[in-house]
Amino acid sequence: MLAVPSAAQGAPAKPPPLTTPWTAQALNGTPLPEYPRPQLTRPDWQNLNGEWQLRQSATDDAPQFNTNLPERVNVPFPVESALSGVMRAPGDNRNYLFYRRTFTVPASWAGRRVQLNFGAVDYQATVWVNGQQVGGHTGGYDAFTFDITDRLNGGTNELVVKVWDPSDTRQNGSLPPIGKQTKTPDGIFYTPSSGIWQTVWLEPTPAASISSVDLYPNPSNNTIRVRVFTRGSVSGFSVLAEAMNGSTVVGSATGGFAEFSVPVPNARRWSPDDPFLYNLRVSLRNGSGALVDQTMHYFGMREITTGLVNGVRRPLLNGQFVFQTGTLDQGYWPDGVYTAPTDAALAFDLQKHKDLGFNMVRKHIKVEPQRWFYHADRLGLLVWQDVPSLTAQNIDPNAAQQAQFEAEATEIVNEHRSSPSVVAYTVYNEGWGERTLADTQRVGAGVKALDPSRLVNVHSGYNCCQSLGNPGNGDIDDWHVYLGPDSPLASSRIAVLGEFGGLGLHTPGHEWSPSGNFFAYEWQANATALTDRYVGLVAGVQNLMLGRGLSAAIYTEITDLEGELNGFVTYDRQVVKMDQNRVRAANQALIAASRALPALSPTTLPVNQRRSLQVTTPGYTNRYLRHQNSLAYTEVVTASSPALLKNDATYTIRPGLADASCYSFESVNFPGQFLRHANSRVQNSPNDGSALLRADATWCARTALTGSGVSLESWNFRGSYLRHYNSEVWLSNGAGGAAYNSPSLWTADSTWNIASPWAP
Repeated sequence: MLAVPSAAQGAPAKPPPLTTPWTAQALNGTPLPEYPRPQLTRPDWQNLNGEWQLRQSATDDAPQFNTNLPERVNVPFPVESALSGVMRAPGDNRNYLFYRRTFTVPASWAGRRVQLNFGAVDYQATVWVNGQQVGGHTGGYDAFTFDITDRLNGGTNELVVKVWDPSDTRQNGSLPPIGKQTKTPDGIFYTPSSGIWQTVWLEPTPAASISSVDLYPNPSNNTIRVRVFTRGSVSGFSVLAEAMNGSTVVGSATGGFAEFSVPVPNARRWSPDDPFLYNLRVSLRNGSGALVDQTMHYFGMREITTGLVNGVRRPLLNGQFVFQTGTLDQGYWPDGVYTAPTDAALAFDLQKHKDLGFNMVRKHIKVEPQRWFYHADRLGLLVWQDVPSLTAQNIDPNAAQQAQFEAEATEIVNEHRSSPSVVAYTVYNEGWGERTLADTQRVGAGVKALDPSRLVNVHSGYNCCQSLGNPGNGDIDDWHVYLGPDSPLASSRIAVLGEFGGLGLHTPGHEWSPSGNFFAYEWQANATALTDRYVGLVAGVQNLMLGRGLSAAIYTEITDLEGELNGFVTYDRQVVKMDQNRVRAANQALIAASRALPALSPTTLPVNQRRSLQVTTPGYTNRYLRHQNSLAYTEVVTASSPALLKNDATYTIRPGLADASCYSFESVNFPGQFLRHANSRVQNSPNDGSALLRADATWCARTALTGSGVSLESWNFRGSYLRHYNSEVWLSNGAGGAAYNSPSLWTADSTWNIASPWAP
């Protein structure tokens, strides 16, 4: 039998392509020694991370028992990683992995059941203890547990795990959820992560024990709803749940195994600004009231809903709209691939979000270990959790593959119910693995039914790629626009920019690509240019928040990846590529602006009366909108100006040609001509009676973008406004791109005074 390795031993790591600040610490003692499940803790446990034996096979072999295997591997690092000590090539076709180690159960555990826990194994695992199969599991992103008590021998026990991970090979007709993993990494797709990639551990429990607890905060009445799930016979048992501020009990309740509520008096609300966590002690008691099992948990008192803010559908955190700004976080490492080298490394990317002024993170088509969610909970980040997708290749899943995708989505929702940071689930991304639009709608509705307490983004980036179109259901309407920014128009769902940006900068010595190729959506020459461009994009996002009702935006991305260099931080986490202070200031200004939104309510103008449109931008308030050779400009107008200029700068306000609740502006000296936009340029055009002219010449008056004056929104391009720029007049949403669409001064340039007419 293989001797049990001591805690300080491990297979030597291979040299990684890039070294992170934690690479050297990863194998110094037991890898990832922290208790892996912060939401359900017990004092006794045994970590099985460290050196295991390994055999790789291209064929579906039988497991070997009581036999040393030829290789060594450091669990829980995937075999493609340097920290695993194996570092096999991404395209390796040995898709069958056999792991082996021995363990002994502490004598103090006598009389209790022994649970064998796996954080995650990619993709299909079968487990034997002392030559007897104890169970199997399919799915690379969720945890699973086997009670192995009846297979233990009282001494040294042998544990064998067989894993099959076909990745994107289609082996045996497979089509597993894989996210960005591929056997041929290049561009926006990365090295696969095969085998055991999260902590393996043992835990003793009573015969009747707590298996999981679902927590649902209810801030509206200062309670936490609790539902306890158990193993073994619990006939006649009850549950005591105690809410605690630190170690002080602030509320308690007794219940059974249906949901019950625990009071949390004067509850402190959890938010990114104040991520306060309560503790929860759950005690399982038998019919006599004696303690049988006890676990510790935590919770945050927060609520995520949607509601109308100034007539716009917005996400509400604890009843308030705060713009959610974050990044795409894909969770790859040059030394550990899918597995962060240490717990401090796992927390680093989240802390960097906070340092950069973000309040949200989109975990992109990967599910992290439970400790990642704990770090998000304690740091105060809103998490949008993606369901890992099937292949991005245009391959439709069959019925069994679709059912497996849905089963894994269900497990992901069930495992993260109690994390206060998780506020949204994204089910599909850009059509990857999408079978039919009806399936997309059905699966999205199913996720919402599983957890009505969170938002559901049925399809992120349905406007992109191989998507089958807008599903129309769920809470979120999500576009991807590179570079962007841009936004769908808020309607019955909240408007979200699910991916944008992707600005790239080379950082020699801190980049690596398995293919040798590097990708970004737009390259920048240096850190200053990169920061300038990013700050400009954020200004555009802020204008879209005001004009089109945008409520969240996700920038690509927090770190560089293998062949993708569009991160705030290099792939090795050694260099912050932008000016962190300027980035933070821009993001915080965006969040602050969301707390003070102008109403943009409809406002009334004097119909059939003449008026002039005065510029409100400071320094230019002596200018007025006028037409010249049909085109609209702004020009200084004074009492001594020529009569022609005064006439050109005067319009008669008419009921809107396309909508009488809005307005059209008829030229005084060219009756029958109206102010309209055409290809974004504003001009005078004769009313030819066409539907297009009527639409283009109709403007809806809103209370001003700046809070004082009037802003004129296009009737047929909602979210775009009449704006002056360099003396010319344009239709603009202020998102950036063309010069006239510059984010700078957009709100002021798009605000007018309805002034007395220059030509009475």
